Amino acid sequence: MSDYVNQVTHPVTNSRTTNKESAIPRSLLGSLIGPTWIWLVLFMLLPMLLMFLMTFRTEAFNWREWEFTFENYRKFIETPSYHRLLLRSVWMAFVVAALSVVAAYPVAYVVAFQAGRWRNLMIMLLIVPAMSSFLLRVLAWRIILGSSGLLSTVLLGLGIIDEAAPILLYTPTAVIITLVYVWLPFAALPIAVALNQIEPNLLEAASDLGAKPYATFLRITLPLSMPGVIAAFLFVFIPTLGEYVTPALVGGPEGVMIGNIIWDQFSRALNWPMGALLSMAMLLIVLIPAGFISLYSKISRERAGNYD
Repeated sequence: MSDYVNQVTHPVTNSRTTNKESAIPRSLLGSLIGPTWIWLVLFMLLPMLLMFLMTFRTEAFNWREWEFTFENYRKFIETPSYHRLLLRSVWMAFVVAALSVVAAYPVAYVVAFQAGRWRNLMIMLLIVPAMSSFLLRVLAWRIILGSSGLLSTVLLGLGIIDEAAPILLYTPTAVIITLVYVWLPFAALPIAVALNQIEPNLLEAASDLGAKPYATFLRITLPLSMPGVIAAFLFVFIPTLGEYVTPALVGGPEGVMIGNIIWDQFSRALNWPMGALLSMAMLLIVLIPAGFISLYSKISRERAGNYD
């Protein structure tokens, strides 16, 4: 997040560097990248490989006797509740990501173009809530939506409801509202960075040519800020898909997501092979849109290079 804050508070103008300026000796490059690759292999790729191998086991703890089986895959395919839960989790993650981007875009626009000397203060106010405990923020919304919370008290005072009752608590809507609040700063910062990279001359030229403000936004500002919008969407979608704390605290039985079932398989049922299989299914769901977005970005760069 600190990199995004630096780019928002100190916009960098586009510049081209020569090959001599950007050239890095291979030995130095290897010494810089080597530890990172070792870290990724040991603490990301190797655990994922072990998790994948776990899906073909019948039990989790007896590694001396290996029994290769597709029984977990058969159970997964023949259990419709897993499929429904995956689809519901994907849908809820998509809604949370979309609402977060829609809510964050005006904030990022104001920070990038309208804040002026108040930019640093606005950024600080934006990221300060993200520095507090994630659990405390979720519990705060549990209180707000509860029977003695702010929402119930206001509705009771207005005469809309007759008695104090939890409003939206233990529903999928409560999970969506809470997660949008939690991820809003993470969605605003990459959009603000993308908006900061837009050349002001483009907007001035559009205005001089008689373009209306909405036309300038739709044809210049929004398309050029799409990399930030896509990054913001992924920043929210990926962690939301695996959420289990928020659904457990404010979702109730109706707001259960796939992360809750994975947690139960590992901690309560001790069925690590099935938990690993559900985790791999969730990872595959994340990789598919990420792959399409990566392909889209590559095609966009190639088109931009052809125009140059």
